[in-house]
Amino acid sequence: MKSVIIKDKKLLEVTELENIIPDGKNVIIEVTKAGICGSDIHNWEAGEPKGLVMGHEYCGKVINPGSRSDLNIGDRVTSLPISPCGVCQACKTGNPQYCAHTWENALGLSISNQGAYGEIIKVNPDLVLKAPENMTDEEIAMVEPVAVGLHAVHLANITVGQKVLVIGGGIIGLVSAMFANNEGASLVALSETNEKRGQNAINLGVAEKFLDAKNPNFINEALEISNGGFDVVLECCGNSQAVTSAIMACRPGGKVILVGVATTNIEVPTVMAVLKEISLQGAIAYTKEEFITTMDLISKKKIDVSKFVSETISLEKVQEAFIELTNGSSEKIKVLINPKL
Repeated sequence: MKSVIIKDKKLLEVTELENIIPDGKNVIIEVTKAGICGSDIHNWEAGEPKGLVMGHEYCGKVINPGSRSDLNIGDRVTSLPISPCGVCQACKTGNPQYCAHTWENALGLSISNQGAYGEIIKVNPDLVLKAPENMTDEEIAMVEPVAVGLHAVHLANITVGQKVLVIGGGIIGLVSAMFANNEGASLVALSETNEKRGQNAINLGVAEKFLDAKNPNFINEALEISNGGFDVVLECCGNSQAVTSAIMACRPGGKVILVGVATTNIEVPTVMAVLKEISLQGAIAYTKEEFITTMDLISKKKIDVSKFVSETISLEKVQEAFIELTNGSSEKIKVLINPKL
């Protein structure tokens, strides 16, 4: 079957892999749509692990239901892409994102479990969710990244009237801004180094103010429009400059949610966090309940996620898409892959 693998640093290759054989347990799924994620870009830039088939946000059709008697051939599904053990305290309390094993065999994130940048995948039956009939393939593929934003905003515990700054205009930043608005924030601003991405937030109606992160006066402007600092800052980039900006733009006694994942150690001015008694909260993935809630919100049209989809491409165009998404000037948000194109 045709798949895209990591060949080297910033290099992907379309190749033929062995077909997946049904084993009577795992659900075998034909991929119809798969999303390009920021974590995929990190792996592409590092060129590791070589041979990895990425892709953990997807929609697919059941080819073989495995041990799931409630699934039928042709059912449209997605899944939590993680690999929790199911028996530890984290798993038992509905927080599989904390499980020590949750990333060991994660779909499209571990070399042992090839992801949705290919025609066929196999998925742990306990993690597969059947999608409502009224959802499009694009909406189903968007459940995973949108759930990340929902989890971040839940951790922020935003209350009506608070001022919120989102740092980063990728898909996670945009959906986080969307949920912040839904929670009743009186001001949602978004900062970006890419002006086109920043303007997207305004055009899509998820933020009312764009702050240019390249502006030398950026922090002063942030403090001015928030009247002394934002109550909540959602940092969705995962680099030193972004985390530093989050701390500086937060009000004394405010909260910073670290949503972006840094792949290397970063330096930040912790003295400012101390002096302002800022709460720093990490955020990773989502609970199973939040994943299901996200699907429910989309299916009931409580939120519109299709507006974040910029284009759908073939497997042969994936390398080209990664180059464009990292050029610093692209206005594209979510690029989906259709392995059948």
